[in-house]
Amino acid sequence: MSTTTIGIVIAAIVAVLLIVALVVAVATARRRRRERHAEEIREQARLETTKVERREALAQETAAKARAAQAEAEVKAAEAARLQDRATNYQSEATTSREQLRDQWDRADNLDPKARADARETGDRTASDRDAAWSEEQATDAEIPRQRHVR
Repeated sequence: MSTTTIGIVIAAIVAVLLIVALVVAVATARRRRRERHAEEIREQARLETTKVERREALAQETAAKARAAQAEAEVKAAEAARLQDRATNYQSEATTSREQLRDQWDRADNLDPKARADARETGDRTASDRDAAWSEEQATDAEIPRQRHVR
């Protein structure tokens, strides 16, 4: 082998080594770029994860407030129904008492005809006057359950 042939072989080996080194360097640079890009994506995902967790917490908090408001509304509706029942009972008791009172007046007037004559002379109410007043009160009482207090 001659010196030129050895020089060419050495030059070819050096060229192959340079090409291999260049390929390795390019591959290493590409891998590092991909790693950096992947790390940027991960960092962005971490930031987005924090935002999503905040949104989820807000959604859960809002849902809890909605459940509490619903429960409060149900309690208020139950209270309103209870009060309405109580008002109905009071109205019924008042009506019964009013009827009993009217019966007492009527019975007293029937037992003592003189009291009716005295009442007419003194200007007190007669049984018919009481009946008229009773009818007016009944009309007023009938309107009470329909009235509602609006806040």
